[in-house]
Amino acid sequence: MSVSWPGPARLPHDPPPDPQRRVLLRRLLAGTLAGGVGASFVAQGYRFGVTHEQRALTGLTRPVRLALLTDLHYGLYIGAGSARRWVDATLAQRPDLILLGGDLVDRRFAGAQGSRPLGALLAELGRLRAPLGVYAVWGNHDYGSFGRYGTRRLGPPVTDWAARREALRLALERQGVTVLLNGGRPLRDDLWLGGVDDLWLGEPDVAAALRGAGRRATVLLSHNPDVLLQLPAQPGLTLSGHTHGGQVRLPWVGALQVPADPRVTAGWVQGPQGAPAYVSRGLGMSGLPFRNLCKPEITLLTLTPPAT
Repeated sequence: MSVSWPGPARLPHDPPPDPQRRVLLRRLLAGTLAGGVGASFVAQGYRFGVTHEQRALTGLTRPVRLALLTDLHYGLYIGAGSARRWVDATLAQRPDLILLGGDLVDRRFAGAQGSRPLGALLAELGRLRAPLGVYAVWGNHDYGSFGRYGTRRLGPPVTDWAARREALRLALERQGVTVLLNGGRPLRDDLWLGGVDDLWLGEPDVAAALRGAGRRATVLLSHNPDVLLQLPAQPGLTLSGHTHGGQVRLPWVGALQVPADPRVTAGWVQGPQGAPAYVSRGLGMSGLPFRNLCKPEITLLTLTPPAT
């Protein structure tokens, strides 16, 4: 036998139920939940972590530890405080090499005095130090900041965008950051670093970036992971960003939008030639100041000689 408890009796002097009040309460509850979700999305955009990865790399004779920071997007939703925390966290890892994977800036600046609006960012990046150096490549949002293209927020395109790009390159160089534009460097007798221009708005030349590597292990820095489709059939490792890991991911759905081949959204991926790559989720945000289930990351990657 089932027993049900009667509800509270309504006294004769109680007011009748108010349907408008119920609707208002439902809307208030929905607004509170939506606000909580929105606040969570915003908060997730600023809670970064350090991802530790390890990989054997053909050609290495001894280990090397590198830190990858990409998609800073300074100037949109990111300020000096975020940059300071990222730099502090990177230095605490004591890497041998620090790499900046493009989309460093996301605000328009003027020609020869281009470093002035970016002074806080440059000061923070100037604190980065590593025994093998600090290197960077350009990304598509960097080109928007140069004025290579126009948007409603950044303004119309400008004719002196190349001069602005050079001004920022020199400003970074004064802070100890070398921008690789389809070029490379022998960092050790067993390690070559190459960097290519942005795939969408620059003129990337993978062959030029890897020319001179010889029998050294090669690390190729490219903002856009779709460069994997252009790689020669040689062993090496590609490091990229650009995708933000999708930035907003939903359970059972995944990333809502990826500005690259969806097969190279985040983490360890492989190009058609079999070349391995790591695609970072990046640190900043673009479009909207939201992330969900896609934590910003600094990647600390330990590369080791192949097992014998």
